[in-house]
Amino acid sequence: MSQNPTTPVRTRIAPSPTGFLHLGTARTALFSWAYARHFGGKFVLRIEDTDVARSTQDSVEQILASMNWLGLDYDEGPIYQMQRLERYSAVVEQLINEGKAYRCYCSPAELDEMREAQRARGEKTHYDRRWRPEPGKVLPAAPEGVQPVVRFKNPLEGDVTWVDVVKGSITINNREIDDLIIVRPDGVPTYNFCVVVDDWDMAISHVFRGDEHVNNTPWQINIFNALGAPLPQFGHVPVILGDDGQKLSKRRGAVSVTAYEEAGYLPEAMLNYLSRLGWSHGDEELFSREQLVAWFDGSHLSKSPAQWDPAKLEWVNSQYIKQADDERLAVLVAAQLVKRGLKVDAATLVPMCALFKDRCATTVALTDWLSMYFAPVAASAEDLAAHVTEAVKPALQTLAAKLSEAEWNKVGIAAAIKETITAHGIKMPLLAMPVRALVCGRVQTPSVDAVLALFPKEIVIERLRNT
Repeated sequence: MSQNPTTPVRTRIAPSPTGFLHLGTARTALFSWAYARHFGGKFVLRIEDTDVARSTQDSVEQILASMNWLGLDYDEGPIYQMQRLERYSAVVEQLINEGKAYRCYCSPAELDEMREAQRARGEKTHYDRRWRPEPGKVLPAAPEGVQPVVRFKNPLEGDVTWVDVVKGSITINNREIDDLIIVRPDGVPTYNFCVVVDDWDMAISHVFRGDEHVNNTPWQINIFNALGAPLPQFGHVPVILGDDGQKLSKRRGAVSVTAYEEAGYLPEAMLNYLSRLGWSHGDEELFSREQLVAWFDGSHLSKSPAQWDPAKLEWVNSQYIKQADDERLAVLVAAQLVKRGLKVDAATLVPMCALFKDRCATTVALTDWLSMYFAPVAASAEDLAAHVTEAVKPALQTLAAKLSEAEWNKVGIAAAIKETITAHGIKMPLLAMPVRALVCGRVQTPSVDAVLALFPKEIVIERLRNT
């Protein structure tokens, strides 16, 4: 759908606060946000909290934090469904009064018995509409002590057809659709009903959501029609698959959006990666938020499931870390160091981030590198045995002595190293590897003189003499 919309664009994301904001919902939020921004429309955040037993304030706060971290700013909201119960009740009464909904007094036991009988006859299980009012039909008296549900009076004939933004034309026959419960016995309305009233009241023009909602759409369209409300355009995006080829979900090891923040990913990298799961713009792999908004017109959305690829996300993040301001990285690394019990002024970290960021895929990896400047290190026994040999120990002591007299910068350190290898008649790697092992705790680093220059002189000398 690349043509310009004919009505003002209003999109929404409506997570349920029964857990963290998972990656599929984050991607849907991103698509909804980008589409609204592309067309100069509005993006609405709605919290679908009618599952009272499972909804928590912690989940709400985690959802808001995830949206904020990703930079998905919303124009309206958050709007909470539980604060709109009066509105839902009014619409329910309207539908009942117009003969478009009815009260059903079936007990759970009766419904179970009904389904068992249908299964025994080899039929598809469905509500048999015994409490549905029809011309000439005599209903039994309402039983005492049974709290009824309210069911929507779904059309019995005809088809529900819509042109999906992603999937194209979809048709489902009304005979396949049950009389949906729209109010539970406790008086709380259900998802499929609330979402229609909300989208109607909020003038939502385009609904992007996961394709697990395709089966809900015919019910919702019929309710829209019963209310005389304009239909939004629906776009059902394919699922995201995990490494095992199964749908990525909370039950299958998916983690929260904020967990990626804690793991050292940058929000712009996550936004970039998420947008490529089921959407593309030519062969572009890396692009800015502004480019995404400029390109995202609703076309080029894939019909096929997307594959979550941790290695690809890590690569994307590494590219953004390479481009990131050193001052910004220093602040992020300082926060990571605090978690490790090391309080370091971010300004101290700036030149270190500049030196090491090209080697790192995450800020956690960058913190792993920089922690050697602020905490004791210990090379592996294998590295020590291989490189800190008896033959090289005299050269290490010579280097320690020369460094104690050297001007403490790259030039001075390089000169001390050169004098040492000349004095002992050895090659550079034979000295550099044990120096790295003793001072840095690892044998692969950037240029030794650049690495050592960022240490206090006394720490380098102490570690070299500790052989």
